[in-house]
Amino acid sequence: MHYPIVIHKDANSDYGVTVPDLPGCFTAGKTLDEALRRAPEAVELHLEGLIDEGEPIPPASEIDHYVDDPDYAGGYWALATVNLNHLRIKTQRVNLTIPERVLDVINALARKHRESRSALVVRAVAALAGRPGDPALRTDRRGRKRRPRLARKGR
Repeated sequence: MHYPIVIHKDANSDYGVTVPDLPGCFTAGKTLDEALRRAPEAVELHLEGLIDEGEPIPPASEIDHYVDDPDYAGGYWALATVNLNHLRIKTQRVNLTIPERVLDVINALARKHRESRSALVVRAVAALAGRPGDPALRTDRRGRKRRPRLARKGR
């Protein structure tokens, strides 16, 4: 994903980098090169924070969307490229061996909560890990809100 960034420099300051699509995401560098190198890391850390808080990942806009915005006047535009695979949000199929009586409980709870087995297990693990707002339950790979799925009979 390529997030637009704006680089600005005031007298007697480092180069500052702002990411308009991610309010609160910024970094800086003593040189322009250093600021550009730090931008992808700043974006990645910001996205990890959003994920930890259970928030969706905002889509990246085109630079043209912000070019005429007075908040970014006088800045230089570039792109910060971030590999979302580093954020480990992709789903993965696994095979588990569990007692039938536990599977019966999972199936009953999934039906009760109108969700899939997978969603139920992820939610339970997230709660046990102290992260009940885990984004794996809230968003799909494109950052869109998920709707609960009905558990199929026998699943």
